[in-house]
Amino acid sequence: PVVCALTPSERESDLSVTPDEAQGARLAVEHLIACGRTRIAHITGPVRHHSSRVRARAFEETLAAAGLSPAGGQVHYGEWSEPWGRQAAHRVLNTAPGCDAIFCGSDQIARGVADSLREAGRAVPEDIALVGFDNWDVMVTACRPPLTTVDMDLGELGRAAAMRLLEAIDGRPRPGLQRLPCRLVVRGSTDPQR
Repeated sequence: PVVCALTPSERESDLSVTPDEAQGARLAVEHLIACGRTRIAHITGPVRHHSSRVRARAFEETLAAAGLSPAGGQVHYGEWSEPWGRQAAHRVLNTAPGCDAIFCGSDQIARGVADSLREAGRAVPEDIALVGFDNWDVMVTACRPPLTTVDMDLGELGRAAAMRLLEAIDGRPRPGLQRLPCRLVVRGSTDPQR
């Protein structure tokens, strides 16, 4: 038996256990809106990557549901890296100088964004709130201020995938896609009190 974890299988006969990345992106954008942010940009990974597209689509849909549109009018696709985050932050500041929040498709990107915002004299979160995605300890705690981020709870995802595999080995397979909820971890990059 096969259980795909993190990324869904293309075969319907397989069981896939994945994080609900769209739900996680909605949590991030709803949090920024609840913080009073209305000019929100999105910087993410390669457009060819499934996670980039899912998170960007949820970003746009959540903004639209609130009567908002992306700051600068577009999603900024690039690489999953700090250098891309630094470069993209400059683009956002040039194309949407009134931007008051940036939602990043990964914590690595967000670290790069935080560096560029600091260099440009923009305070996080006072001027621009910042949210990442992954809850990668080394990134979120090294970021200044510590990064608010979406946690995909990979430990639970691994446990759920192992349980589904044991069920399949016991002759009780459950093919299809199982999405597990993400959670938002709020830190200083959106809440100055933290």
